[in-house]
Amino acid sequence: MLSSKDSLKILKETRALLEGHFILSSGLHSEKYIQCAKLLSRPDKANEICHSLAKKITDSFKKIDLILSPAIGGIVIGYEIGKILNIETIFAERVNEKFILRRGFTIEKKQKILIVEDVITTGKSSLECSSLAKKFDGDIIGFACIIDRSNGKSSITKKIVSQIQIDIPTYKKENIPKHLQSITPIKPGSRNL
Repeated sequence: MLSSKDSLKILKETRALLEGHFILSSGLHSEKYIQCAKLLSRPDKANEICHSLAKKITDSFKKIDLILSPAIGGIVIGYEIGKILNIETIFAERVNEKFILRRGFTIEKKQKILIVEDVITTGKSSLECSSLAKKFDGDIIGFACIIDRSNGKSSITKKIVSQIQIDIPTYKKENIPKHLQSITPIKPGSRNL
């Protein structure tokens, strides 16, 4: 299993951990941004991270019937974890701002579901997937992600298994530190288009 230090090194090598001035999808500002797509574009490096995360998942959850991931960020990681663990994997898509199942995907009553994401910050996408699964009477057993940067501030109450836990401070517009004020902010992320 990879250590957090080795995993963080991989994030930096793949330029998945960026530094600068970013406006996050929440509207908060940060001096670091995690773009897991950069990691996942490198199959060799993503493979190391995914195998390590899969081991942590099997250590934490004894029975998983289905993996559900939010599109678009969670699709690749969900698929990779599903492939490693040989578990059916589906994803939810946003239509009119709400997650739905399309493409013939279904959730059966009482299926034990693991929500798999790339990054959990506020937990918004993960919780929306959880709500969707509950509409089908699915049993959410927990959450897994490459990076947990929620620092205990998300509304997720079930267990989160992550490869890396990282605390990246965020700031409201009116409280941006002086060193960030001189850097032009950029808006990365899937909800900032």
